[in-house]
Amino acid sequence: MQYKNVPGFEHGTAESLGVLMLNLGTPDAPTPTAVRRYLAEFLNDPRVVEVPRPIWWLVLHGVILRVRPSRSARAYQAVWTERGSPLLDVAERQATGLSALLDARFGKGVRVELGMRYGKPSVSEALGRLKEANVRRLLVLPLYPQYSGTTTASVFDAVTDELSTWRWLPELRFINQYHDDPRYIEALVHSIRSYWQENGEPERLLFSFHGIPKRYFMAGDPYHCHCHKTARMVVEALDLPEDRWMVSFQSRVGRDEWLQPYTDETLKLWGGDGVGKVHVVAPGFSADCLETLEEINVENREYFLEAGGGEYHYIPCLNDDPAHLEMMLGLVERHACGWPEVSGVAEDW
Repeated sequence: MQYKNVPGFEHGTAESLGVLMLNLGTPDAPTPTAVRRYLAEFLNDPRVVEVPRPIWWLVLHGVILRVRPSRSARAYQAVWTERGSPLLDVAERQATGLSALLDARFGKGVRVELGMRYGKPSVSEALGRLKEANVRRLLVLPLYPQYSGTTTASVFDAVTDELSTWRWLPELRFINQYHDDPRYIEALVHSIRSYWQENGEPERLLFSFHGIPKRYFMAGDPYHCHCHKTARMVVEALDLPEDRWMVSFQSRVGRDEWLQPYTDETLKLWGGDGVGKVHVVAPGFSADCLETLEEINVENREYFLEAGGGEYHYIPCLNDDPAHLEMMLGLVERHACGWPEVSGVAEDW
């Protein structure tokens, strides 16, 4: 084993608490080359695609990476901004906002770093910066509200792979999910109500979550259950009757059956039934990205309207909304409870 050294390390250096915020990731640029590089890393993760590696390698490199990068690059170009990737832009603002709240709450003893599971800044790079800051206590915050092996567990793999190269391991705590956290639910409810105040209430509210293959769920992945619990808690707070809302799943690929009902098929059906006004919200995404800005707000809008539907509205993700950042602060307070940097502060949780 070749361990990674800390340049200029001195025993007796002041210790600190680190919070590692992580999201899925993004290509470096909306180009076929950058997208191909990103997809190669993403789709090669055995947590994401559970297919024997030799077979999958042939499919991935012989078919998918020859066709999909150009198509995906065009989609990224449609949502790319002058600040770059929407996901990375929002994630950086989230990290900055959380850091400011932590500084105000605890002083300068907590260090926040942002990493992406795929692409840059990488998990290794983010952990390296925390290592240089002599972080001896590490809290990992994957920005996936609902747990899935394809997302949260993959983050755990990447973090522990990097930590396996460290000589001196930090104390480690890992936030698995927060799908039913009261502040998360309150933030979603506030976001929906605020949108309704400006745009009126819809005939139907659709909760669209990213899908996973059904066989993952049947093998024990709790993601489907977490998604439904999130939606149920939100509609209970909104006091919506059953006929005004539904849960669906988007972004399916391949020939396998994925979690149903599918978002696109649901919206086509609603459009064909003449539903006059639909609002779509995506609680599984902590930041707006390709799947929300292009797939939900553009592609699925067209499906609904072309099928005969009336008004279509997409309610943005929580992004760096103050209520969302306060929720993250609460997660850190609760999960870091007992560590000296937050000692005596989070006793009310």
